[in-house]
Amino acid sequence: MSEKTEKLIRPGEIEFADTETIRQMQEHKLAEMLSFINKYSPFYKAKFKELNIDIRNISIDNLKELPFTTKDDLAKFNEQFLCTDKSKVADYITTSGTTSEPVTFYLTSNDLNRIAYNEAVSLQCADGSSNDIFQIMITIDKLFMAGMAYFLGIQKLNAAAIRVGPGTPNAQWEYIHRFKPSTLIAIPSFIPKLIEYALENKIDYKNTSVKKIICLGEPVRQPDFSFNELGKRITSQWDVKLYSTYASTEMSAAFTECGKGNGGHSHPELLILEVVDDNGNKVREGELGEVVVTTLGVEGMPLLRYRTGDLCHVYYSKCSCGRNTTRLGPVMGRKQQMIKYKGTTLFPQTIFNVLDMLPQIKLYQVEVKRDEFNNDSVTVYIDIHLKTSPFIQELLSLFKSKIRVTPLLEFISEDELNSRVHKTDKRKTEKIIYL
Repeated sequence: MSEKTEKLIRPGEIEFADTETIRQMQEHKLAEMLSFINKYSPFYKAKFKELNIDIRNISIDNLKELPFTTKDDLAKFNEQFLCTDKSKVADYITTSGTTSEPVTFYLTSNDLNRIAYNEAVSLQCADGSSNDIFQIMITIDKLFMAGMAYFLGIQKLNAAAIRVGPGTPNAQWEYIHRFKPSTLIAIPSFIPKLIEYALENKIDYKNTSVKKIICLGEPVRQPDFSFNELGKRITSQWDVKLYSTYASTEMSAAFTECGKGNGGHSHPELLILEVVDDNGNKVREGELGEVVVTTLGVEGMPLLRYRTGDLCHVYYSKCSCGRNTTRLGPVMGRKQQMIKYKGTTLFPQTIFNVLDMLPQIKLYQVEVKRDEFNNDSVTVYIDIHLKTSPFIQELLSLFKSKIRVTPLLEFISEDELNSRVHKTDKRKTEKIIYL
């Protein structure tokens, strides 16, 4: 490894720098990014011309004067965001299409190197090192970014990867015993199933090599950084360290917790982060707002002020780990996914938290239907084997005490529930659907 590369993947240089140094670095990268998209992006070139924007007058201070880029823009003008000839595309990625039509992202070799760097410093932030062995328990194919990104980051870190993918608990334990990973990279809701399988098959899971779990796709913490019900369920049964993450294909970067567990750290050399209210104004320390990102250093499809739709609490203060980077709390929900039910506004995660309080609930799906008056009905689908009066009373009482409203309950066969949640044409489990 060259001296330059070795220096790059150390997080100490910029993340521990003072805020002014970080700001100067971002100003320089922002100017480069604006010049690049003004020259090579058909979408932004036309947008700047239409709005008579002189990019030479743009800085971090007045970045908010530029228009947002939306998911609809990406879906409608997908290829107009491409800033390079297709002959230079090294990898094709598609979004999961959770809240809109799937969008194609075109990655160059430089973009893949950037992703590798992002995951390397993210894993280092999560107390990872070249001495670790990471078992990847998520999809690495099917045009999916996350699994590939972690693999590239592990390589960049000079660590070892076990590319199991989303296999059965039996397969995961087989490779844990065989290769002795120190860290699992997994969807956290899968971990209770892993523990349950270990208990049923008398596997001494508490004395394996696994010490850490990098959690993606679902939160394991509350806004105050305490564990939510899923996080409590895992840590009450297994003495492992959990690290939350937040990322998206569009930003080609990740927010990852350090060992202090006080929110996911941004990597300021990779993106400019804004967290805004409904009027587009920056929210204050600890407040909830929508995550908006401007990507830095992206060559294939850079994005300017991209509205993710994700709602997080933001923390600008210095972390006790010493990093001076902005942190994000867990994703509370997406703007498009807010539920209005019986006069109460809910995020899906608040419903999930209640369901995760009962260990006998292994799998569930929440169905939301909106009527002509913009009100929602909420139905929770659960395994029919749980249909007993005591269980129903316990669950409804929990909903009433925790969120003040009770959804409808529908009990269906395990096979039907599995087919609803784990659809073959979807990369992610469908814990919630909107009709």
